[in-house]
Amino acid sequence: MRAFPVRRRCSGSATVALVLSLACGDGGAPAGSTTTSEDSSGTATSSSTTSPGGDAESTGAGDEPSSGSSGDPPSTEPTPEQWERLLALRYDDGPVPPDVTNAWADDPAAAALGQALFFDPRFSGPLIDGDNDGSPGTLGTDGEPHKVACVSCHVPEDGFVDTRSPHQQISLAAGWVLRRTPSLLDVGFATLLGWGGRRDTMHGLLFGVVENTRELNSSRLYFAQQLARNHRAAYEAVFGPMPDFDDPLQFPALAPEEAGCLALDAPAAACNGRPGDEGPYDALAPVAQDEVTRAVVNAGKAIGAYLRQLRCGASPFDAWLDGDETALTDLEKRGAIVFVSSGDCDGCHAGPRLTDLQFHNVGLIPQTVAVVFVDLDDYGASDDLAAVMTDPLNVTSIYSDGDDGRLPRKVTAEHVGAFKTPSLRCIADHPAFMHTGHFATLQDVVKFFRRGGDPGGYPGVSELSPLSLDDEDVDALVAFLQSLQGPGPAPPLLQPPR
Repeated sequence: MRAFPVRRRCSGSATVALVLSLACGDGGAPAGSTTTSEDSSGTATSSSTTSPGGDAESTGAGDEPSSGSSGDPPSTEPTPEQWERLLALRYDDGPVPPDVTNAWADDPAAAALGQALFFDPRFSGPLIDGDNDGSPGTLGTDGEPHKVACVSCHVPEDGFVDTRSPHQQISLAAGWVLRRTPSLLDVGFATLLGWGGRRDTMHGLLFGVVENTRELNSSRLYFAQQLARNHRAAYEAVFGPMPDFDDPLQFPALAPEEAGCLALDAPAAACNGRPGDEGPYDALAPVAQDEVTRAVVNAGKAIGAYLRQLRCGASPFDAWLDGDETALTDLEKRGAIVFVSSGDCDGCHAGPRLTDLQFHNVGLIPQTVAVVFVDLDDYGASDDLAAVMTDPLNVTSIYSDGDDGRLPRKVTAEHVGAFKTPSLRCIADHPAFMHTGHFATLQDVVKFFRRGGDPGGYPGVSELSPLSLDDEDVDALVAFLQSLQGPGPAPPLLQPPR
């Protein structure tokens, strides 16, 4: 069971200072709670290599540069073997693979509806963390509803990560979430979603966001009612007739202030409009409960259709692979060579998106973020995969349009403390790195992997070993990672549809 620290205050004031799952924090674990986390983008086998790359340093202990340099001038010409490994990283501009769970995955009308829903805060319940005090970086004040949308923590113009929340490490939505919000670029290639794989469908992911007290703090009943009030025509053009969710004889009306929970970490019975509420939702007839759930499922499929269009795109590195010698500097070229040689980063950051979409334990001791939060005892994939395997909204459920076998057969010891390999494309401008969000620079990340991670203080067994990299290698790797910036999604995808 995950354990989180007791919330601490600084001089009695709100702990905010200005400093991105479809979810704020990838549907991640609620700060200060004792429940397992829920997430947002990954596949579920874990392989052991000496250096799975990461997306960013905790303590500096043991971070000494290697003396492994030969003293020869650094090469900017890859060997044939290195070229072969580099070419395997070439960005693929082709279409996103089919999503068998979503019959509307490539429907333009569904994508347009999903885009509208992504930007709409009217589905959210009240803000319930005192740090929501109206100061810069917050979404409003404690108790206000209709303040949180997907876009609140996935900022489009900044690569769909959170550059809004105070401190820019973890996300503050209705409350604080403990895992850093992952980017949504190229998320259509993932089958298990979130840092630990807690969700395996886009529609399931939406429930994890809507009914997470720390994210939208809402409920499926309120979401369905708001969907009918504000998006009925667009919904019915895609999915057909919608039930009359405003009929009080069938569906009790929920006010926005009572759409979810009224307090952090409230029990299910104290959260209106969702299973276990012992009230509005549980009192519905079974057919009405299914109608509510089906409407939110369809909304999740529409959002999934929109998210499939979000791509990083080819970078200067790819232009270099295609023969443009001027696309990269000599330092960036050297970094590319280190990436596939002494760094062995492509052992995990593999393929066109520089991720194997698998789960690895990299031996990371969580550090304090956002002043008071530490992601203690986060078991990652071992908890999240166990949860998704029994999730009533998973790929095997009646709400999925197909099952491609994406669920793991079992959770293994290798999943303990393991988190999904993030893509390294379009990350140069991220404000924080790793699932904890406590690394501020790519330099910190590379040095962390150079020293082989932290010696202990985390669940499971680390896969890392120290790397023979000198300071010039570190600088070269950072320069290479910064060369992986693509153009990102087309501008019309960065705003509500017109």
